[in-house]
Order: sequence, then C-alpha cells, then structure tokens
Amino acid sequence: MSREEIGYRPPRPEDLVDCALVWHASVNDYMTRLGHPLPPPVLEPALRLNEHLLATDPDHFQVAVTRSVPGRHERIVGFGIGLQREHVWFLSQLYVLPAEQHRGVGRALLSLVLPSAPAAGAADDPDGQTDRRPGVLATCTDSAQPISNGLYSKLGIVARMPVFNLVGRPTSPSALPGLPSGIEAIPLEPAERTSHRNPAGPGKAELEQTIDAIDRDVLGYAHQRDHLFLRVQGRTGFLYRTSAGEPLGYGYSSQVGRFGPVALLDETLMAGVIGHLMAAIEPRGAASVWVPGANDRAMVALLRAGLRIEGFPAMFCWTRPFATFERYLPAGLALL
Repeated sequence: MSREEIGYRPPRPEDLVDCALVWHASVNDYMTRLGHPLPPPVLEPALRLNEHLLATDPDHFQVAVTRSVPGRHERIVGFGIGLQREHVWFLSQLYVLPAEQHRGVGRALLSLVLPSAPAAGAADDPDGQTDRRPGVLATCTDSAQPISNGLYSKLGIVARMPVFNLVGRPTSPSALPGLPSGIEAIPLEPAERTSHRNPAGPGKAELEQTIDAIDRDVLGYAHQRDHLFLRVQGRTGFLYRTSAGEPLGYGYSSQVGRFGPVALLDETLMAGVIGHLMAAIEPRGAASVWVPGANDRAMVALLRAGLRIEGFPAMFCWTRPFATFERYLPAGLALL
C-alpha cells in the first residue's frame, strides 16, 4: 500500500493545537535519542505564540497535511513559520513528525514560507517608508540537528554564533549589581497608567518611538507588535534612561521566569540591568535566560551569580550580520 500524499496549505485557527503537538513529537524524538526526553507537553505557550505569528505573518505560515482518503480525516504532519520584521526575515519554527521526515516535507515547507526576493529587501516600515536595505534571512536552530543546519546553510543561512540557555536562581546576588547611580527604570505600561503614577513619564507614542529606535540600533529592526505580545503574555518591561531623560535601553522579565528581551545602547550596563530585572520581578521558580555567545558580560555575570548552562547550545544563523548581540538578550529562540 502506497504512503499517503502530502499537501500544503495555510493553517486554520483550529490547526494550532496539532502544530504544537507536532513540535513536541519532533523535538522529543531527537532529544530521546540524545538521552534527554521531553516531559509531557504544556501547549499553552506554543499556542499563544503561534496565534500571534498567524495574526502578524499569515503569508509565512504553512502546514503540511496528509491528503484526505476515504474514511480518514486530514492530518497535520508538519508546519513552518517565518516572520518578517522590516528587512529581516526570521524562520521561527520548522517541524515535521518523525515518521514523515526524509520525504522532503521540511524542504517543501521552507520553500513555501521563504520571502520573495522583493519582500526580503524592500519591506515597508511602520511609517510607510520602504526599507531598501539588503534583506536578511535568519533563524535559530539546535546544534544537534546537522541535517536541518545543512539545509539552511545551502540558502546562505549559516550557523554563526552559539546561544546558551542559563537556568537557575542567583545564589551570589553580588555578581548582579543594581543600576548605577543616575539611571532610572520606567515601567513599560499603557500611557494612562504610567501618567497616573508618574505625570512626567513619557507618553505611549513617545515610548514606542524610543523603543523602536533602540531596537533598530541594537537588533537591526523595530518590532513593536512583538513587544505588545510579550506584555499581554505577562512579561514586565522597563525602559532604562538617565535622570536627564536620555534612553539607554530596555529589558523584560516575568514571574514565571521567562527573561528577555534586553536591548542596551551601552553594553557595560548589562550586569546592572539583569540585576535590576531579577530583583524587581522575582520569579516563582527558576529563571531561564538565552544568552548569545557574543554577550560575554551577561554570560559571566549570570554564571558568577549562580545560574548554570543547561543542555547543548542552539545556533544563531544568518545570511549577513543584522544585530549587535553583545548588547542583546532574546526573548526566546522562536521570537527574538
């Protein structure tokens, strides 16, 4: 009996649970072979992220399905999601059920979610201007996935930098100093709440423009829609500035321990900002921080504070440089 044919289409909202299950099955398969099987899936974070990406990037989200045969429902066996932020396209997720791998499903999904040549280098920014910088293709992949890494490298999306997951609670807090004198932290809240508590604080539009400017300087692109998503999902952010009002960066943490993003115009502030975030928002359990290998200040401070490196590193991959990772900590591996 021949194997079922594979078809491809955009996802429906009701498909997102199946996509999350495909993610868990795919990652659990190779982690089991490495001796580190995953615990039972907690789907809520993956569902919320995929809902966000479907809303913001519907043209770069595709699912692979078995074509309907008599007496059987259509079944999702893989999915791919890319996100476009100004001139940077980032492959957020690409997963295929283990039984359907080696059939070219991943390669087909990748070709469907890749941007067209104009979209990769001429994206419209929020002000209605066209960004003419050369387009960047990027992703973050597990270092233990040579087949996937080879596929991306053929497109020029080459592994350039390790990113480490540091986990734990500070046991030596002195390694994470507070903010230097003369630097203040402004909560990233709706303008009416901020103004009620701090009438001199920046308004919503001014705050968004400031964050966009920091992001373009550090990350290479603005992504205000992702900031809103993170705050809706429970992360608390702060704008860091001098007492004279000069912006220095921003940072996020949460009570569930999810840490980042952190973007700073002055990399020497990294340990102090991390210390402030961990003191201001104490997680209920362990904190989890993704640290790019280039960010030595964050790595040294967190390890000296007592956090530990967990698991093997992931790898940031790109066609050309686009971010200053010495001054950045990402929100995660699927959403920088």
